[in-house]
Amino acid sequence: MAAERLVVIGGDAAGMSAASQARRLKGPGELEIVAFERGHFTSYSACGIPYWVSGDVAARDELIARTPEEHRERDIDLRMRTEVTELDVAGRRVRALDRESGTAYWTGYDKLVIATGARPVRPELPGMDAAGVHGVQTLDDGQALLDSLDALGSEGPRRAVVVGAGYIGVEMAEAMLKHGFEVTVLNRGEQPMSTLDADMGRLVHEAMDGLGITTVNGAAVTGILTGPGGRVSAVVTDAAEYPADVVVLGIGVEPETALARAAGLPVGPQGGLLTDLAMRVVGHENIWAGGDCVEVLDLVAGRTRHVALGTHANKHGQVIGSNVGGGYGTFPGVVGTAVSKVCDLEIARTGLREKDARAAGLRFVTATIESTQRAGYYPGARPMTVKMLAELRTGRLLGVQIVGRDGAAKRVDVAAVALTAGMTVEQMTALDLGYAPPFSPVWDPVLVAARKAVTAVRGAGG
Repeated sequence: MAAERLVVIGGDAAGMSAASQARRLKGPGELEIVAFERGHFTSYSACGIPYWVSGDVAARDELIARTPEEHRERDIDLRMRTEVTELDVAGRRVRALDRESGTAYWTGYDKLVIATGARPVRPELPGMDAAGVHGVQTLDDGQALLDSLDALGSEGPRRAVVVGAGYIGVEMAEAMLKHGFEVTVLNRGEQPMSTLDADMGRLVHEAMDGLGITTVNGAAVTGILTGPGGRVSAVVTDAAEYPADVVVLGIGVEPETALARAAGLPVGPQGGLLTDLAMRVVGHENIWAGGDCVEVLDLVAGRTRHVALGTHANKHGQVIGSNVGGGYGTFPGVVGTAVSKVCDLEIARTGLREKDARAAGLRFVTATIESTQRAGYYPGARPMTVKMLAELRTGRLLGVQIVGRDGAAKRVDVAAVALTAGMTVEQMTALDLGYAPPFSPVWDPVLVAARKAVTAVRGAGG
């Protein structure tokens, strides 16, 4: 009996995790695996790119978990620099273009995995394609940015403008600061980090100012100006011009689903592919999808959302590979946990923001407290702010945001577990969390916030 063929589109976290897991369960005599990757690298940490650019990670290859050669040693036919340009669902085949030779050809499949990732938002504005304007989605992007910085040299003005103040924006602002640039962040929103409520984003803004990063809120970019050599010279907003020797785009990403859309596969309200719990594309028994190109269930809001994180992509791949390989796995959903930092400031969130809760039709109360990450009398105690949302009447935890220094960000994991378990804030106050003065006050800041949230729920008639 001929082996089934699995075709994987995309050679990073979700795609190659799926291929590797499927190979563990079925040998090449049972399952032939063909994977297509349009870039130069496989199985790398895109989340680590800002830290490689900053110099915190010494070399690009440290971000690569498994090379193409290592995948091939596992009997995976991995075809690099090859882009899938067309998907024929009825005929169960994909059309691929070898970017090196220019050769195009069709490959049939019995089972298909779509792991095309996400693409950076790049507004169609004048000058966006100028030399010196960089996105940072792939290792190729990171290398191009570093090459651009090297070309500038150390003489003369060194001015960096970062467009966008989300995770990538604030991380790249730090990277440019470490390269000795004068850094300006242009943010269209009310405060940096729109993944937080504005009152918590204000804390990030204040900290960035203290680090010497100029943040301009309410700034809508209208174009890029270039100099005599065609290189960027300034970024223009609706109110001012900001001189720039390099521009980094940190506006966010969108699901890369053009191929799937053209083939008639279902997408959700945020543009990501829709799958069932087994990560199978809805309505298609032999097609799976995972990673940044899909929408997943938000366990708190009860609706699908697009969340581009490597943690989810790797889990998706494991689930898909298990199902393709004859095993069984499911991905139940997410609560929306994410952490980041800018220099020594740690930023964390999980669950819903106020506007998310309103959009989901939930009534809620909030509680914000200030504490320290360790006992106040212990050396190195630093301020930490925790904001908590709880549902009116039931007291169910809806979301937590944390801004602070060393030891602040990972505290959000306690809240992520509580959200997944559907705990109330009153139940949280009894959690048996670890305590010692070097690590926490006797009342951990998360528990202090939970106690205040309980009072708010009761005061509102909950």
